[in-house]
Order: sequence, then structure tokens, then C-alpha cells
Amino acid sequence: MVMATTTSTAAATALASVTLEVADPEAARRFYSAFGVDTYVRLRVCEAHSTGFRGFTLALTVSGPATVDSFVGTALDAGATVLKPAAKSLWGYGGVVQAPDGTIWKIATSAKKDTGPATREIDEVVLLLGVEDVKATKQFYVGRGLTVAKSFGGKYAEFAPGRSSPVKLALYKRRALAKDLGVPADGTGSHRIVLGSTVGTFTDPDGFVWEAAASLAPTPS
Repeated sequence: MVMATTTSTAAATALASVTLEVADPEAARRFYSAFGVDTYVRLRVCEAHSTGFRGFTLALTVSGPATVDSFVGTALDAGATVLKPAAKSLWGYGGVVQAPDGTIWKIATSAKKDTGPATREIDEVVLLLGVEDVKATKQFYVGRGLTVAKSFGGKYAEFAPGRSSPVKLALYKRRALAKDLGVPADGTGSHRIVLGSTVGTFTDPDGFVWEAAASLAPTPS
């Protein structure tokens, strides 16, 4: 497979924040603090209807299997459930958990063996949107000013990260993403996630909503 790479000197739009819509922000805040990812997501209360797969996952890349196990363990201790137990694969080692609020998290490493003890360090956080047509949605975002960093035909696309967000944005085929996470692809209702935009409000072809980042203040502590 040939990987295409596109670069740009500036992007009009960038991912500034990720806000999860939850029924109980205080409970969610306790979970994400214990899990160790509270600095990567914002929370706001929402009772929007949602069933099945919400169409996205947040993925943590870490240094080794022991660190994967550490994050999976703390997530479970804080109330998460296992969708895929941590295990070795052709590409490395990883597992999938679902937070009490319904958000799916994947924790993985490309390393198959540990070179040191477990740490609580996160190398990268990626928001993967499951979309019906990767090429079309990629072009939609390019039209909005995002810069493509990597692209594998109609299967996967990754955008250059914005300066103001620690989370990278990527696109993956919805059914392929659901299969990778170990869940059925079917789902209806709200995605229960809002992406913070540096330039304004819009909705992408798969119904993911972007709002001006300034209007997405996190819930008070």
C-alpha cells in the first residue's frame, strides 16, 4: 500500500479541543482523573439519545506493554469495562476499554516487549472518527483548511495536529474501526462528542459537530 503525504504551510482550521457529552460530568471527571487522561478531554452535561457505536474512539499510544496494562488496569479500577483484553498482535500490544459514560478508549503500543518498567506517560492521543467515505470526508476537511499528514487511500487519513490541542485527528472506515474495537458498527443518535474548532461552527458529512473552541468551556470543578 502506498502512503500519500500532504503538507501545507498553514491550516485555516485546526482541532483545538475534544469535549465529551456525558450524563454525569462529576462522575466522568472522577473517572478520567483516575484513568490519567483528564487533561486531554473536556466534559459537558448532555442527555442526547445515543445507542450502539457512537462512531469514534480515543486512542492512547504508549511506550510498552507494561504501560498498556497499567492504563487498562486503572481504567477498570475506576469503573470501565473491557471490550478487548490487552493482548499481542501483529502490530504490537493493546487493549480496548469503555468508560462508564460510554466513550471507547484504545490503549496500544507498537512494542511487543518491555524495555523498562511501566510509566504513566502518554506518547500520543488520537481521535479516530469512523466515517462512511474516508476520501470524501478527508476532502471536506481539506476544504476547511486542515492539513493531511498521512493518507492510505480510502482506508485511513491523518491530519497535522493543531498547536492548541494535544489530540491528533484521524479518519478511519466506520465498520473497520468498529471491528478493531470489538463492537458492532450499528448505532443511532448523537455521537456524544463535540470538536473544538479554531474558526467556527460546522458539521461534517458523518454528523460530527464542530463548535468554536471559545464556546466550549469545560464544566466547572
